[in-house]
Amino acid sequence: MVGPGKRLRMTAAARSTTDHIGRGVVSGLAGTAVMTVFQKLVEMPLTGRADSYAPAEFAEKVSPGELSSRVGRDSLNYGTHFALGTLWGAAFGVAAAKGLRGAKAVGVVFGVVYAGDVLLNTALGLYQPGTWSKKDWAIDVVDKLVQAAATGAVLDRLADSAG
Repeated sequence: MVGPGKRLRMTAAARSTTDHIGRGVVSGLAGTAVMTVFQKLVEMPLTGRADSYAPAEFAEKVSPGELSSRVGRDSLNYGTHFALGTLWGAAFGVAAAKGLRGAKAVGVVFGVVYAGDVLLNTALGLYQPGTWSKKDWAIDVVDKLVQAAATGAVLDRLADSAG
């Protein structure tokens, strides 16, 4: 217990983990930006897929209230899209704090976070992966793998410059 006049001090290991997570969050934003550009300029023109509102649907499912305008829903969609990207980044930060980097980190974090994403959204009734076509699976996996690879690359670069 910390009393008056006493300060809680972080151990070096806790500070290091916090630093990794902070860099991971920044990397997650960058990785999500890369994924978004990839989707808009490469994947969607090739596949003919329209914009996805899955992030907005997730936010609407887990938070109270409704949005009555298209602009509000678009803002919620992008805000949630990038917020979820920061969570991917935080997972990369935890992995980096444990010594995982490069392709190994991308593989581990992608496997864990992607499985969690599909399971959570399925449990919320937002995804029905049993009905997805091979094309749907390929689009979902490739888009999120691009995000994961970009996040990992940015985090590795930030780690190299930090230390």
